[in-house]
Amino acid sequence: MKEKVYFIKAENTKDDDLSKQIAKAIKKYDMLSFVQKRDMVAVKTHFGETEKVGVVRPIIIKEIGRLIKEKGGCPFATETSALYKGSRSDAITHIEHAYKMGYDFNAIGMPIIMADGLYGDEEIDVQINGEEYKTVSIASLVGKIQSMVVVSHFTGHLAAGFGAALKNLGMGLSSRKGKLIQHSTAVPSIKKKKCTACGVCLKWCPENAITMTDEYAVIDSSKCIGCGQCLAMCRFDAVAYNWAVTYNDLQRKITEHALGAVKACPGKILYINALTRISKDCDCMPDYEQIVPDIGVLLSFDPIAIDNASIDLVEKALGKPLSELAYDIPYKVQIEHAKKIKFGNADYELEIV
Repeated sequence: MKEKVYFIKAENTKDDDLSKQIAKAIKKYDMLSFVQKRDMVAVKTHFGETEKVGVVRPIIIKEIGRLIKEKGGCPFATETSALYKGSRSDAITHIEHAYKMGYDFNAIGMPIIMADGLYGDEEIDVQINGEEYKTVSIASLVGKIQSMVVVSHFTGHLAAGFGAALKNLGMGLSSRKGKLIQHSTAVPSIKKKKCTACGVCLKWCPENAITMTDEYAVIDSSKCIGCGQCLAMCRFDAVAYNWAVTYNDLQRKITEHALGAVKACPGKILYINALTRISKDCDCMPDYEQIVPDIGVLLSFDPIAIDNASIDLVEKALGKPLSELAYDIPYKVQIEHAKKIKFGNADYELEIV
């Protein structure tokens, strides 16, 4: 049986008009019927790295929140901390960054609550029985809400091939430990020249795997569990990881963590993919290079169906494979692996709204 994917065509549509079209589609098909009074409903999105990128604009998030409130729910925007140092590495800097990007309360009509806590280490282990993992580490807040709306911006990606709902779930709702497992196959090491021997990492290491010389910290790889606490707490960028995981491995890991995020959420999830301002790189990158004209917005209750439909529409608009204008790497592993582990449904029926 094919999964229904709803398609709003939007060629160069203004954001305020697009938000209204999305609201009409959601109300027409009663897509938020699962929201009950006083339900805590997370709106998972991405705030972007700079104002140049093509993230889903605040006015669209606000409209989704308004519809959740109409149903009696309590919406809030949510995200998780990034692994790397910068403006999104912990809850405080990430929320401040979101405000600067235009996602303050007045703009989106709801608060921002980080799904993985202050430092990105608040997590739950979710059993999935996948091929890569039996359990995955997901941001703890996902298990406490009643339902969720996952709002994703479709982009190319230098390692995952593309980024949309699956990546927004798998990477975007993993704890710091979950992100590290996806990205890295090695334990961390210390950059001796950058380490100040402050000792903070020692205090936070849960396995006492770090010792200190007079000049720098030392990590015992036999004790390290790869939790990422040292990376989170170091203020001097003195912790290094080996990020050289293969494209196929990364995409399989993303998919299995996405399954974990779906299993962790107690209620129903609505997925919205924006196929506008489609860029070569993900919104974590500072620059923006549009590779295809605006196509529209997709809505579905299945993350695999909506991502598969997104790829098909983008490639139809391009007249060629995504790999020819984004990155020449395997880019359908997320979809294929989802099929293999029986996660969702890649077969879809497109209904134009």
